[in-house]
Amino acid sequence: MQRKKECVAMLLAGGQGSRLYALTNNIAKPAVAFGAKYRIIDFPLSNCINSGIDTVGVLTQYQPLELNEYIGNGQPWDLDRAFGGVHILSPYQAKKKSSWYEGTANAIYQNLHFMKMYNPEYVLILSGDHIYKMNYAKMLEAHKETGADCTIAAIEVPMEEASRFGILNTNPDGSIYEFEEKPKQPKSNLASMGIYIFTARKLFQYLEEDEANPNSSKDFGKDVLPAMLNAGEKMFSYRFSGYWKDVGTISSLWESNMDLLGTDPDFDVGDSAWKIHSRNPLAPPEYIGEHACVSNSMIALGCEIEGTVENSVLASNVVVEEGATVKDSVIMAGSVVKKGATVSYSILDENVVVEENAKVGAEKHAKAGIAVLGREITIAEGVTVEGGKILDKDYRGE
Repeated sequence: MQRKKECVAMLLAGGQGSRLYALTNNIAKPAVAFGAKYRIIDFPLSNCINSGIDTVGVLTQYQPLELNEYIGNGQPWDLDRAFGGVHILSPYQAKKKSSWYEGTANAIYQNLHFMKMYNPEYVLILSGDHIYKMNYAKMLEAHKETGADCTIAAIEVPMEEASRFGILNTNPDGSIYEFEEKPKQPKSNLASMGIYIFTARKLFQYLEEDEANPNSSKDFGKDVLPAMLNAGEKMFSYRFSGYWKDVGTISSLWESNMDLLGTDPDFDVGDSAWKIHSRNPLAPPEYIGEHACVSNSMIALGCEIEGTVENSVLASNVVVEEGATVKDSVIMAGSVVKKGATVSYSILDENVVVEENAKVGAEKHAKAGIAVLGREITIAEGVTVEGGKILDKDYRGE
């Protein structure tokens, strides 16, 4: 008798993340650091194991090296299993043709063999660029209760923002009667979260039909889901009411980091009942100097703080020297802010050096936006990097 898994998760993690600019020049978006000691992909991976789903295919494509290395054998997330566990799935050359993943549906289609290897009854499709805590087991239970062919997780968004999302129009029982992809005049504010549970045989059927359609863009939202709806398949929404953020832009990534410093009980990453697992670097305890001033901030292991840190998120081994000030900012691992320098309303990638008396970012959260410094660059002594400026190489002033 073939061994099987009730539900297999497929995590789409191949996006280029172009709207994160310098932060994704060399790494895939799901590998971007988040919240002092995490990476974005830690959230869906942790949700899987916390929900009892122990078989996850991670579909990579753009700049996969660091993401692959970070995931490794899946041990930090308890996904190092003899049968199941986490698997990195990259595009590969087949006998008939070789191709990059052409769209979300094509990416899943190219890995039909992986899914069928586990003979699942259900398949969970996830995105690798959202920050949230969610029990997929409850969504699966709802999928079974309704007898749906496809269940789509959805969240209510402000009506004025609804045109930015794929909108689900539903009947009182939650069944979906219409999709609207980024409608100019939305009929509801129920937005798709890009999280789907399919009954496996239906998913396989529609993926094969979509692949055979030369006019398809090979996308779930644009092609597969509308095709299922038009064919009269049972499709239901699953309402989610917790914290959820698409961190695909600089402003949303900064905002979500700042949300960690707030009091939202739905966004407590330290909750032991729903632990967010990560591969943490080895580092000594953080050091806060006698004259340092730290308020409302997250400070990771290995940090050395002699200056002022306010309302900020600092990853491991960050140094803030005496007389330096960091406010309302996200500083990734290994970066150094030297004496007299100020960093405000900014995101600094890993191993950035801000030399003495330099100024980075707007003093107030102005319309100029968040300043971004790419990985391993140096900002010269005494220069100013204005708010909203994005740099991916050393900067010595204009």
